[in-house]
Amino acid sequence: MTTMDKNLGHETPEQASTQMIFRYFIIIFLITIFLVGKVLWPFVSILVLGFVLTGIFYPVYSFFAKKMRPVLSSLITCTIIFLVVFVPLVFIIGALSKEAYNLYVMGTNAAINQDFKELLQNSQIVGRIEGILANFDIKLSVEHLNKGLSELGRFVGLFLYEQVSTVATNVLKFVINFAFMLLIIFFLLIDGKDLIAFFIELSPLPEDQDRKLMDKFHAMASVVLVVNGISGLIQGTLGGVVFVLFGLGSPFLWGSIMAILAFFPIAGIGAVFIPASIYLFLKGRIAAGIFFIVFFLVISSTIEYVVKPRLVGNKVKMHTLLVILSVLGGLKVFGILGIIYGPLVITAFLTLTSIYRSSYETFMRKT
Repeated sequence: MTTMDKNLGHETPEQASTQMIFRYFIIIFLITIFLVGKVLWPFVSILVLGFVLTGIFYPVYSFFAKKMRPVLSSLITCTIIFLVVFVPLVFIIGALSKEAYNLYVMGTNAAINQDFKELLQNSQIVGRIEGILANFDIKLSVEHLNKGLSELGRFVGLFLYEQVSTVATNVLKFVINFAFMLLIIFFLLIDGKDLIAFFIELSPLPEDQDRKLMDKFHAMASVVLVVNGISGLIQGTLGGVVFVLFGLGSPFLWGSIMAILAFFPIAGIGAVFIPASIYLFLKGRIAAGIFFIVFFLVISSTIEYVVKPRLVGNKVKMHTLLVILSVLGGLKVFGILGIIYGPLVITAFLTLTSIYRSSYETFMRKT
């Protein structure tokens, strides 16, 4: 091709043919990616959980891999995952489904129960609150309170029951999906590094940016499942024990709810302990009500400001408001697994934003 051809932007027949072939290849490649995504989409939740659990239990696999073959190490690790995750999960799902349904049935009644209605009617605190609000032309009666609490109980019970009943009513599907996830984990433990290297080579992004994105995903998954999971388990267990000690009903249900609420910073288990303390005050159990408030403040502050910062360190830096929105939005869109998916989506966005600002913002301005 002559200099004049270059200046005029003319293409040789070879270049035109190469570009046509490349365009054809891109079309076929995109169609293939779409079809692969469609084939794998029914298993996306299993794949995501498999990748997350693989990252969490990989240190266990590495420990055994130093002493034995990779296949045997992976088999032992999968057995540990089965004992640590599957067995307790089956028990939790069965117990939680039953108590959640009872809470929903109780909430669908016109009143939570007659004893609680009488308690509200005879409470001096409720009477004083009604008098104060009446000065501002705000009407708050026992019927309003009872109806509001019934509606809250119905909503919470229905949400939890819907989440766990899909598993409890189809045990065979749950077992098959878990077995399939263990199969994925088995191969990921052995060949996970090769798979990551394959995706890095395939990605058009520089290797350091791919590594940064994967590291952030792994760090967030560890924080969501390990740190928040352990913190939630501690708070939910202690909360359930306190409910048992003070004779409050459905300790397993409320302990499970507190374990989920522990994923939310600031409020957390206070969404259960504060109403419970108010209930105790209305019952005339002043000391118990004070204990509930003090217990919530001590446990919550210790977990949020001492335990979590030590476990998380500098792995993930996300604003508190974003954490709350990511968990709430994840629950709304994906159900109970949104506790994991929501923060992962926000992490991907924040990481890509950081990469854009550091690598492409100047380039985009110039163009």
